[in-house]
Amino acid sequence: MSGQVTTEHREAVAVITVDAPDRRNALTLDLSAQLESAVAAAEQDENVHAVVVTGTPPAFCAGADLSALGEAREEGLRAIYAGFLAVARCSLPTIAAVGGAAVGAGLNLALAADIRVAGPRARFDARFLRLGIHPGGGMTWMLQRAVGPQQATAMTLLGEVLDAPAAHDAGLVLRTVDGEHEELVAAACSLASGAADAPRDLLTTTKRTMRTTRSLGEHQEAVDTEIAPQIESITSPEFTERLTASKGRISGE
Repeated sequence: MSGQVTTEHREAVAVITVDAPDRRNALTLDLSAQLESAVAAAEQDENVHAVVVTGTPPAFCAGADLSALGEAREEGLRAIYAGFLAVARCSLPTIAAVGGAAVGAGLNLALAADIRVAGPRARFDARFLRLGIHPGGGMTWMLQRAVGPQQATAMTLLGEVLDAPAAHDAGLVLRTVDGEHEELVAAACSLASGAADAPRDLLTTTKRTMRTTRSLGEHQEAVDTEIAPQIESITSPEFTERLTASKGRISGE
C-alpha cells in the first residue's frame, strides 16, 4: 500500500497526517507530493491559522523510502525533500506531533516544524551515516539551529538517538505528552489553537519577521525590521476593531 496524506480540521487548526503505517510512514515521492499539496491547501484556507503535522502510529516518519533513495539522483532527491520543505516554508505556525520514530528524512520533517511536541514513544534518529548516506534536505543546518553544534554532532556523526525526555532536555522538543496518539495530537492542537486569536495576516507577517530577526546580530536591527510592519498593523481595521472592543470592556467594568 502506498498510503496517503490526510487533513482534518479542528477549528482553526489543520491536522495533516502521513498515513502509511505499514511502511512506518516512510516518504515516497507520492507521499511527499501529497504532503506538499496538503500544506499548500492549509495556507490557502483563510479559516486555518496553524498546522499540526503527525504520522499514523506506530511511527512518526521512518525517513525516505529506501527504494526511492536507491534510485534517486538530484531531481528525485529534491522531490523527496518537497514535502518536509513545504512544512519548513509554511507561512503559518507549524507543530510536529511526534508519537514514534522520526528517522532520517522523518527527523527532517520534525525539524521543519516551528515547534515539536513528543509522545512517550518518540525517538529522534538522524541515521543517515549508518545507512551510508550523506545527510540531505538541510538536516545539518536545521539540527544545529535546534540543538546547537555539540548535540547535533553527537546525533549526526556519532549516532546518538534521543528519546522524548532527552529531546526535551536538548531543546529539540518544546514539551512531552503522556498518553496515546490522540492525546498527543490533542495537546498539539491545544497549543496551536492560540493562533486563532490573532488576525491571520498578522500571524504570517510576524512569522516572516521572526525568520528575519533570528539571524540578526544587533537589537537595533530588529527594531528597524519590526517598525514598518508594526505601523502597518496599527493602521489596520482589525486593530481598530479590537481597540474599540477593548475600550468598551474597560469602560464597562
